[in-house]
Amino acid sequence: MSDQDELGDEPTREPEVDRRRRRAQFLRELHEARELRDRVQPRRARAARMRQAMRMRTFRW
Repeated sequence: MSDQDELGDEPTREPEVDRRRRRAQFLRELHEARELRDRVQPRRARAARMRQAMRMRTFRW
């Protein structure tokens, strides 16, 4: 019975590792794209930062 469980866990672990690797790659690329957009459009980036700051100030915990 324990051999069956170990064999059953192996196929589910590999896709999990693969999913985490793909997710990390996606988040790195997303962060890079945001930095590039902020560099190319500084006025829009500043306005977005101001809106985010306003949201944070008016948010009630």
